[in-house]
Amino acid sequence: MNAFLAPLAGGALIGASAALLLLANGRIAGISGIVGGLLGPASRDWAWRVAFLVGLFAGPALFRATAGHWPQVRIDASWPMLVGAGLLVGFGTRLGSGCTSGHGVCGLARLSPRSLAAVATFMAAAIITVFLVRHGLVR
Repeated sequence: MNAFLAPLAGGALIGASAALLLLANGRIAGISGIVGGLLGPASRDWAWRVAFLVGLFAGPALFRATAGHWPQVRIDASWPMLVGAGLLVGFGTRLGSGCTSGHGVCGLARLSPRSLAAVATFMAAAIITVFLVRHGLVR
């Protein structure tokens, strides 16, 4: 039952945080846009961006405080593969004018056609990638 409730609770928290940010600040909870706003020219709205990111990084610590152990993460990819994947995700984020959180969580909820196209594209790429890797066609 925990295998169902934990993801359900996580999804509800993600949705609630995205809705709260939209209602409180009128901003979309897209991580690439939030971080990009901090890295650009001097921004007047840096406080909420920093608070949002601190909340993201505090999540695992809160998990440890409540569960008594750190979340278990298993990564089987090599460092070069992780760096390459990160660069491709960053390129796709710039190309698609947003990331999975901005398009997938917020954009779809707002019925944005651009977000629907973006989500369809990155989901198709993910499905093809998993198929190729699982069948040994790419290592």
